[in-house]
Parts: sequence; structure tokens; C-alpha cells
Amino acid sequence: MPAISVENITKNYGKKNEKVLAVDDLSFSVKKGEIFGLIGPDGSGKTTVFRILTTLLHPDSGMAKVMDFDIEKDYKQIRKIVGYMPGKFSLYQDLSVEENLQFFASVFNTTVEKNYDLIKDIYVQLEPFKNRKAGQLSGGMKQKLALCCALIHKPEVLFLDEPTTGVDPVSRKEFWEMLKRLKEQNITILVATPYMDEAAMCDRIALMQNGKILKTATPREISDEFPEQIFEVKAGRNAKLLKILEHYPDKEDAYAFGEFSHLIIGKNENFDKEKLVQYLKENGLTEIEINPTKATIEDSFILLLSDKDE
Repeated sequence: MPAISVENITKNYGKKNEKVLAVDDLSFSVKKGEIFGLIGPDGSGKTTVFRILTTLLHPDSGMAKVMDFDIEKDYKQIRKIVGYMPGKFSLYQDLSVEENLQFFASVFNTTVEKNYDLIKDIYVQLEPFKNRKAGQLSGGMKQKLALCCALIHKPEVLFLDEPTTGVDPVSRKEFWEMLKRLKEQNITILVATPYMDEAAMCDRIALMQNGKILKTATPREISDEFPEQIFEVKAGRNAKLLKILEHYPDKEDAYAFGEFSHLIIGKNENFDKEKLVQYLKENGLTEIEINPTKATIEDSFILLLSDKDE
């Protein structure tokens, strides 16, 4: 039995003649005890999926189960066994850290002391600020408090909707280390994120766009299955580089990628580095650097989007 199963879920928003399709015939499953990522940009349908699975929203069609409980018939049972951390900080800003935690424990008829072992690794960082109002915490501390409140009733499944958006890189790294420790306690974690680097930290991921899943696999499988050659290209006048690469006759695709541009060449093409160097020089570029590179999840996502548009 999977921890989460979703079959052909569809959800529209808006009036009859102005409907917007948010989730389009979506199906996937999450194994017990794994970290599963829904990866995609804003507007891809991730939050709608979360709201449906946490019984806050009814789908228009399809069915889903959480720990074998039906989201429609068994919503009361589901609400007892899941923890939900929405993307926007939604705790009581005028209550202290300690008061927020005690409040959420009481909502689930438990106490902080009873489940303290589950949150202690996180809470020790919050304890020096336990009397500070939640609204006065930094972004990273707000994130830790929200996670403690989502965990305080010892959920079997944890839903995290873009939990690291707007948080500094150090806090993001700490947060994922916390998730790995929670996984060791056999908590199933479903996390939504627009950050491709975070996808690599999940056991499995589903790449989403426009309410559909483009591909589901492990992060390594998605990267290893990239079917083309990739070269990272850099030049002295990097601002002009991408426009010039877009007109290179042998390219499949070209796009910005950090300080480099990624040039995609067909798998069966015999790549001629000197030909590319000469082409770039003829177009006024100097200090040229070209190296083969391995595909990332972001490269795979871009390719899936281009295949979908064709």
C-alpha cells in the first residue's frame, strides 16, 4: 500500500465559461517513508494538489488516498494523520514561539512534552527565542517554527508546500538536513519546490508544468536519461553569447545556465569544437571556453518542456 495514491485527479477554478485548468488528469504515487518532490514553477499546480490531498479542496474528478484513507469519505481521519506546512507563513504572528507550539499541540489533543523527541533537533535552535513573537522571527526561524507545529502531533505524512521559498541558502541547507532526519523516523514527506537543486535531495520526483506531470523518476534517472550532448560555453562578452549560439546551425537548443550558456547538440552528431570556436570568433567573441558537461534536472526539465511544445 503506498502512502499516497493519486488517480486521474482534475481540478478547475473559476466560473463555467471562464474556467482555468489547474490540475489536468494527474496520477502518481508516493511510497511509505520516502521524500517525494513535486518540482515545477509557480502556477504548475503543486499547491492545488497539496490542498486536495490534505482535504482542503475537492477535485472535480478522479480519486486519491492518503495512508489508504479516501480524501472524500475519510477526510476526518486524514486530517489527524497529516502535517501541512503551507508556502506562506501562516502561524499566529502575535503569539510567541512557545505559545504557537502549545496551541497546535492542543488542537490535536496532545502536548509538546509527549512528542518532543520528534522536534527536539529543530526546537533547540528555537528555544533561545521561545518568548519572541512569531512575527518578529527571521525567515529561517519562521520556517523552523512552522515545521515544529506541523510535526507536533506526530503525523504519518508531512506535506511541505514550497517550504524554503524566500529563505537564505544556509537555512535551506539546514532545512533539508532536518527532512533527512525526519525520514529516518519513517515519516513520508511530500514536498513541493520550484528549486531544481532541491530536487536532487528527494528520493523520487515528479516534474510538473501546467497541471500535468511530465516525468516521474529518481533524480539520477532523470539526469542520466538525458538523450542529447550538452556543452557549457562561456565567452568574454557573455551578454552576446546566447543570441549568437541560438543561430549556430548544429544546435538543438541553447539557453542561459548560470555564468555559462548550455548548448545542446544531437546525441548522434559528431561535435566539432573547433568549428564552434571559429563560429564564435567570426561573430566577435573572444576568451572562449567550451566544455562537455553532464545534464542536470533543470536541463531535463527544459528538454521535456520543448518536447511538449512541439
